[in-house]
Amino acid sequence: MNSTIWLALALVLVLEGLGPMLYPRAWRRMIATMSHLPDNILSSFGGGLVVAGIVIYYMLRKTIG
Repeated sequence: MNSTIWLALALVLVLEGLGPMLYPRAWRRMIATMSHLPDNILSSFGGGLVVAGIVIYYMLRKTIG
C-alpha cells in the first residue's frame, strides 16, 4: 500500500484521539447526544463528512501532485 495512505490514516487516528484525550467529559456527552439522533440524521452527517473528505482529497491532490 502507498505510504501516503498510511500517513493519512495515522493523522486521522491522532485527530480522533485528541477529543477524548483532552476533553473526555465533553467527548462523552457528544457521543451520548449523537446516540439519540435519528438514523437519517446520522447518515446525512456521515455522508457530508465523506463528501468533504473527498473534496479535500482532490483539492490537495491537484495542488500537490
